[in-house]
Amino acid sequence: MERSAIAPPDMETWVRRRRRAQKLLEHYPFAAQLLRLYRALLDVQEPAFLNALSDRPDPSALERYVAEHVMLPVVDVTVTVGPPSLAAAVLERIRAGNTAALISEWLAGEGQPPVDTYLARASAGPVLEAIGPPAPCSAPVSDGECPRCAGLPQVSYLSDAGAALVSGPRMLVCCRCSENWTHQRMTCPGCGEQTTSKLPIFADVERLPHLRADACETCQRYVITVDLRKDTAAVPIVDELVALPLDLHAQERGFSKLVPNLMAIG
Repeated sequence: MERSAIAPPDMETWVRRRRRAQKLLEHYPFAAQLLRLYRALLDVQEPAFLNALSDRPDPSALERYVAEHVMLPVVDVTVTVGPPSLAAAVLERIRAGNTAALISEWLAGEGQPPVDTYLARASAGPVLEAIGPPAPCSAPVSDGECPRCAGLPQVSYLSDAGAALVSGPRMLVCCRCSENWTHQRMTCPGCGEQTTSKLPIFADVERLPHLRADACETCQRYVITVDLRKDTAAVPIVDELVALPLDLHAQERGFSKLVPNLMAIG
């Protein structure tokens, strides 16, 4: 797949995320703990995003920049607002030191303990969103990989094409740098499966009418899809946090999430 043009940073992104997190908090009490932590993290991530735009840190030292400028505020918020189990795990990991290494491992796509992944994503994510990966993605990537950094999709969303009888595109959102890119409908972003009978869809139309889980029997993975046609105020990476009932439903049937979200630990 050819690399798409990268849109300039949207400075209203953080306002929309914060507003949506508050709205969901009012309507989905079962996800209240996750949403409170996410909302608090936004108050750290937005300045990190803006500072990265201004600082333009050296790509070769990105992990050190994140560890020195972003991670400690993330830790403070997590300890203050997060669940006790996550707070304890984060403090234990910080005491172990070498925090730049966990950022480096995450950037390299290496396997990590969940607490390391949480700290790396929460800290480095807004920096990557602002300035991109340490090295531009030059190698060919599949349709299911981010054209900006080759990351996997965190969530999928459907939008209105704006014309009668025309379906809008299916979009994927990168779990690493939050880039959005077009992906073919009824195609598994994990393995490319296109056989409709092998792509079950799980939904809860009463509690979560604008959300669904798109699964694949070939690779046994799934991704949450947000339908913006049913809720135009939805913000995909925020609304995905309240898809817990769909996550449980899919996982009980043997499917694993393509990428667990930021709040999957704790």
